[in-house]
Amino acid sequence: MPMRGIDSSLSHIRRKVFTEVARMAYEGGDYGRIEELPYKIVPGEVSRYRESIFLERAIVGERLRLSMGLSLRPMDEHAPLTTGIEEAARPEKYYEPPLINVIKFACNACPEKSYRVTNLCQGCLAHPCVEVCPKDAVSIVHGKSIIDPEKCVKCGQCANVCPYGAINKIERPCAAACGMDAIGSDELGRAKIDYDRCVSCGMCLVNCPFGAIADKSQIFQVIQAINEGDRVIAAVAPAFVGQFGPDMTPEKLKPAMKLLGFDDVVEVAVGADLCTLEEAKDFMREVPEYQPFMATSCCPAWSVMAKKLFPDFAPYISMAMTPMVLTARLIKKTYKGCKVVFVGPCAAKKLEASRRTIRSDVDFVLTFEEIMGMFEAKAIHFAEVAAGPELTEATADGRGFAVSGGVASAVVNAIRELDPEREVKVMAAQGLRDCRKMLTLAKTGKLDGYLLEGMACPGGCVAGAGTLQNPVKATAALNKYKNSAPEKYSVHSKYKITLDFLHD
Repeated sequence: MPMRGIDSSLSHIRRKVFTEVARMAYEGGDYGRIEELPYKIVPGEVSRYRESIFLERAIVGERLRLSMGLSLRPMDEHAPLTTGIEEAARPEKYYEPPLINVIKFACNACPEKSYRVTNLCQGCLAHPCVEVCPKDAVSIVHGKSIIDPEKCVKCGQCANVCPYGAINKIERPCAAACGMDAIGSDELGRAKIDYDRCVSCGMCLVNCPFGAIADKSQIFQVIQAINEGDRVIAAVAPAFVGQFGPDMTPEKLKPAMKLLGFDDVVEVAVGADLCTLEEAKDFMREVPEYQPFMATSCCPAWSVMAKKLFPDFAPYISMAMTPMVLTARLIKKTYKGCKVVFVGPCAAKKLEASRRTIRSDVDFVLTFEEIMGMFEAKAIHFAEVAAGPELTEATADGRGFAVSGGVASAVVNAIRELDPEREVKVMAAQGLRDCRKMLTLAKTGKLDGYLLEGMACPGGCVAGAGTLQNPVKATAALNKYKNSAPEKYSVHSKYKITLDFLHD
């Protein structure tokens, strides 16, 4: 994702919102002071980012509400920022759908997809743009190309053949990033999400350069649980490596999280190892005898997409519990009566954890970006945190789930260990558009016998909507972390004997 890892004014405001909500929750008391926070986050009298400082503050107000798990206020009637805040100040309060929201008055009402001729057009003699257009939508007027929008079918052939690159594709960034084609326009041209299609991958919210799309958070509720003295344990996804900057080494993760009030920290890569073993056994048992191929199950946005758009393939998605759920079950069997917070890169995990079947296992989901707000609220400087012991519970393959291709690689390695004679063909896709193409190919029968890995985010979990770093940089840090694991393959996990125990 191009904007990840860039310290922009947008990321700065998002972080400040999370920090102030976390600070308010830690301090407790009268939450009516939320009304003052837009003035703290956007100080002064002169607007810096938009045409009006009042608009900036109104948008920040809605962001504050979403980050507390509250719904957006109606635009056409008065409602204070505090509406519903007392109910939200309870650990058991779960956010109401929808998870992904468009703040309408922050939306730029960007144009939908179209092709436009720029002033780079040289009016060349060949005018290939005219020749290739299947609908005669391109013509030459006064020596320059023009496109008739009424005829244009947006195929892009004219842009592809222009020798000067003079024809540009204009597309709303959120819609371009949505692999489900779930974003259209309302009557005023603002972005509108079709929730029947949306799988909550969050790619729209990280690609909107106006910060008009945001998801709901549980920061407020997690800190309420900590304040009430609950035993709150963090299950941290392997993509955490490198997310919090160079001073936060893996050995500092547990000590740093304890400073936030967490009782303990467990690597979700442990659950990834268990998921690997389940998927390997599923594949060996089912393919090709009982089903033509098997798809991985760990990415919720991918599996929900597959079930929505290719319902016939639902039985072919592995029945293995996801690493998040397996880790949470392991924690709850070990620490009776605790609360589990999944900490990871993913917006879709919030949706997964809200399912009734999973709510008993996973109490809260926070992203790395939200956790960073908690660190800043507590003024924790990673350089000053003393390192704890090395994390040694998970294997390299379990940690590798965080990058595209890592899940399939782990499953193949497990099958090779369990049945060295068996050959496994693999195809991996990243980004929902490419995942859809892969399943379309599977529909033709060309992927029979294959293990299919789908990742909703281009690059894998390291590029999830809740990450802080550039995905390329994050992948390099993750690979280094993988190589430091004491065991390479998931079949060597010391937790593999607990799998049956976790299904009880």
